[in-house]
Amino acid sequence: MAPVGVQVIFHGDKETGLSEVSSIEEVAKANGAGPRWYQLYWPQDNDITQSLLKRAKENGYKTLVVPFAKGEEDRTGFEDPVFREKFQHQSGKTPEEDIQGASKAWVGEVFSGAAHTWEDIKLLREGWDGPIVLKGIQHPDDARLAVEYGVDGIVVSNHGGRQLDGAVGSLEMLPEIVDAVGDKLTVLFDSGVRTGVDVIKALSLGAKAVIVGRPAIYGLSIAGKQSAKQVLQGILADLDNSMGLAGIKNIHGCNRSVLRKVQYGGDVKSSN
Repeated sequence: MAPVGVQVIFHGDKETGLSEVSSIEEVAKANGAGPRWYQLYWPQDNDITQSLLKRAKENGYKTLVVPFAKGEEDRTGFEDPVFREKFQHQSGKTPEEDIQGASKAWVGEVFSGAAHTWEDIKLLREGWDGPIVLKGIQHPDDARLAVEYGVDGIVVSNHGGRQLDGAVGSLEMLPEIVDAVGDKLTVLFDSGVRTGVDVIKALSLGAKAVIVGRPAIYGLSIAGKQSAKQVLQGILADLDNSMGLAGIKNIHGCNRSVLRKVQYGGDVKSSN
């Protein structure tokens, strides 16, 4: 299940529809002994970054996901003690007393732009001793750099194709990226997954796991979290059925030998 922000525009259950609750501490409480990952919208201020990592570790999150993307939602910042202290010192007000000002300050932190470099991965390592996964890798060179800087996993993703119209499809880049890194790190896949056959394609091209986001939101918008659960169950059922029809006994049977690349008549081709 992929993280998707601002779910309240789809249904009143908002984030609670998929994760029960949305703060770091409450999600951990609801999840109990289950495994959980923390996705960090990386602030520019390292003190705030380390505070968020500390909260995640103290609440049992084991894997850190860092997207090459923007941050969403104010609540995480408003609840973070280091951000609250710094904002109050600068403005003389609490975030609750100046919601607009605090919102702008938090967005300024997590819309970090070009503030971070590959070298800054070392700063994350200072505050995180578990696996680190980079989400949004679309080029083999970035995948190789992830290996070089000791990242444990990557998510091949164009963030659902909604951030940059015309960006190359993630599935098209997946085999190049897998070939570039081999087994040096774990390659996950997301973007455009709608059916069980989509899952088979991604696994067959080398992804170790597939992440689904938007289909669950479609379900959430219709009838809340139970509907979102049914959508995910439907994809799993379609995966099982499609594997059976294709003669694939188990996930290990998903490899490139079961695929054929087809050039359709309407595809744009180079004159060279």
